[in-house]
Amino acid sequence: MGPLELTRQLLHAISARDWEVYAKLCSPDLTCFEPEARGQLVAGLPFHRYYFEPGPDSRVQNTICSPVVHWLGEDAAVVAYTRVVQTETGSTAFEETRVWRRERGEWRHIHFHRSLPA
Repeated sequence: MGPLELTRQLLHAISARDWEVYAKLCSPDLTCFEPEARGQLVAGLPFHRYYFEPGPDSRVQNTICSPVVHWLGEDAAVVAYTRVVQTETGSTAFEETRVWRRERGEWRHIHFHRSLPA
């Protein structure tokens, strides 16, 4: 399975609040820049675990638009795309870049940057 399909699997895990799958796909030292962090570089998985806690049930659908995969060698790739998140109350779009690295034969998500479109 390549980085684009792994990205789809990761987004499904986020929508389904499936922490087990999300944590398996991510490196324990995952780093990110995202709107919720208010410009701070966040490192590690504990920050993300909060969003997987039980909450109001609602349908969520993620659509990856215009994906591009940049291979940085056999064991590293960057996936860039626009993510459209649909919920029962509306939709939002994000510009996302996700970095994947193969570690000991398994792909791990190691960094992402998510922002609202300009």
